[in-house]
Amino acid sequence: YDISIHKYQISLSSKLKKEISDSRLFVKKKLEESEPIYGINTGFGKLSQIKIDSLDINELQNNLLISHAVGVGDDTPDIIVRIILLLKIISFTKCNSGISLNVVEMLVSLLNNNCLPVIPLKGSVGASGDLAPLSHMALVLTGVGDVRYNGKLMTAKKALKKMFLKPIELGAKEGLALINGTQFSTAYGVFCLKKLKDLFKICDLTSAMTIEGLKGSKKPFLDYVNKVKPYKGQLDTCKNIISILKNSEIMDSHKNCDRVQDMYSLRCIPQVHGSARDLLYFSIKQVNVEINSVSDNPLVFKDKNTIVSAGQFHAEAIGHSLDISAMAVASISNISERRIFSLLKGDYGLPDFLVNNPGLNSGFMMLQVTAAALASENKLLANPSSVDSIPTCSDQEDYVSMAPYSARKLFDSINNFEIILSIELMCACQAIDFRKGLKPAKVLNILHKLIRKHIPFLDKDRLLKNDVDLLVKLINENYLLNKVNKYISII
Repeated sequence: YDISIHKYQISLSSKLKKEISDSRLFVKKKLEESEPIYGINTGFGKLSQIKIDSLDINELQNNLLISHAVGVGDDTPDIIVRIILLLKIISFTKCNSGISLNVVEMLVSLLNNNCLPVIPLKGSVGASGDLAPLSHMALVLTGVGDVRYNGKLMTAKKALKKMFLKPIELGAKEGLALINGTQFSTAYGVFCLKKLKDLFKICDLTSAMTIEGLKGSKKPFLDYVNKVKPYKGQLDTCKNIISILKNSEIMDSHKNCDRVQDMYSLRCIPQVHGSARDLLYFSIKQVNVEINSVSDNPLVFKDKNTIVSAGQFHAEAIGHSLDISAMAVASISNISERRIFSLLKGDYGLPDFLVNNPGLNSGFMMLQVTAAALASENKLLANPSSVDSIPTCSDQEDYVSMAPYSARKLFDSINNFEIILSIELMCACQAIDFRKGLKPAKVLNILHKLIRKHIPFLDKDRLLKNDVDLLVKLINENYLLNKVNKYISII
């Protein structure tokens, strides 16, 4: 993720270059034995029973890319494409693909020069690998297709010329190695899960601000209360909330109030946020395994003197991981929307819709509607894609993962969640302003001032979309989180 954001330069060590070259020599040696090896001297999928003449092996690899580059839809975001390139390079560094050093170094050059293949979003079922999107990526190495070179759209051929590179002629297995992988789906996983990890921190800050705004209790977050149900995510959430709520004048002002307990959207934050965190933790663990694995077929085992056809291109693990992350996002989106609703009800000494002179002014009324719409959409996006399968390639590929859609819908749901969080944070800050000058907890007071620096108190109706867009930007760029991190460590 950091490499994709900060555009670091990467290189291959001398030792690794030798290992890649040795693996490639092993493939060439096996070709000389004339035994059928899937995708190297045979056709693909159901056509794997057809032996390919040695004179046609190079043409076979080029035909593979041309025939499989059938992606449709909008272009994949550039940051995802950067991660795809890096993941493909990492997979090749395991030296189980038999790829030539020239191909790997070309991928490194693309990444280092910010030359990003144009990859259509749709067209992959996540097995046998993300074939269509990776074919569009791989064709660029041969000088075919389009790229964004430092943000400018141009042909691959022109971009390679600008980088003083010649198009590659692919040899045996190389086209197959380039496209038989989960890198499209996994790249989305890398981006989405890192972003979601940061949003969970913002979520705890935001919900703590809402607790203050609604004069809620912090007792449900106490350590000894939650150790009787010690889920890691629940304990982490409570540790965050208790830490955030330290030194609060608002909390002190209602110590002896007559409220027995808060609504679930406050009181059950440990259970809901916590369980969502546990799903995120699992997903991150799975994606980290995938990042550091070989995703290809067939696999080259030089030390075993064999090449094996298996199913390491299958993205079921990624599909499952990203689907449960979408479930986590749906849950915390929904509970955030419920807290927004509670802030606007006019209870606990707050005015209706958090505005002076309600009636003449609608205040934050419609922002709750927006949050409800997005939370509802996220419920739909939480329907798992990975439980689906549709046979392809004349039943040779008879069970597929559908991970690419798991990836794309998680991306969409996280964007929705970011907006919902922004709305809750705006409403919670407004509620704090109605607390008669009492200060919230120290960290929240700092956060409140940061937001008020950019978004003023809503005294009367104004165009709130601009405020939401600005707050989304502040969250998305980690401006708020980076500022708050100077004063508190949030898990």
